[in-house]
Amino acid sequence: MLGVVADDTDPVLEAVGPRLRALRKQRGLTLAEVSAATGTSESTLSRLEGGGRRPTLELLLPLARVYGVPLDDLVGAPRTGDPRIHLKPIRRHGMTFIPLTRRAGGVQAFKMLLPSRPEPAEPTPQTHDGYEWVYVLNGRLRLLVGDRDIVLSAGEAAEFDTALPHWLGSADGKAVETLVLFGPQGERAHVRARTAR
Repeated sequence: MLGVVADDTDPVLEAVGPRLRALRKQRGLTLAEVSAATGTSESTLSRLEGGGRRPTLELLLPLARVYGVPLDDLVGAPRTGDPRIHLKPIRRHGMTFIPLTRRAGGVQAFKMLLPSRPEPAEPTPQTHDGYEWVYVLNGRLRLLVGDRDIVLSAGEAAEFDTALPHWLGSADGKAVETLVLFGPQGERAHVRARTAR
């Protein structure tokens, strides 16, 4: 019986190395950078990626943290019978952000919820590096970008450089629900449409 279990796990363990190499390359990291971030030697990481070293929990946990992925994704674990996604909301500046992407770096997707307020919030424009795309699902969003003051309704979208002073809030004090794509290095959202034939 034990031999059967070991045989079943071999293909899973053999797939870990290529998956680790692909994640490292997607993140644009060198073995030296991953070694510095995890405390695992470059030679161990190289052998792990090449299949010369069996993955252990002690090796995989720091790598999962550095790559920003769940441990299950590193080992290619089959999904359980529960199809629910367990998202962890982030509350900041009176808004709730629900991360929709789980990878580190690159464009991040969020569902952003602005609660209803008895009094409209006083705008407090902020700046930071990046580029943002906002799509309004429900409600009316007031968007200040530089010297522009815009109201977006459900179904409308806007994109802007976050180096410009900007602020988002409810236009009428009612709750607003949006989807947000944020690129920390200034990546813009690219929308492609097929040409008519």
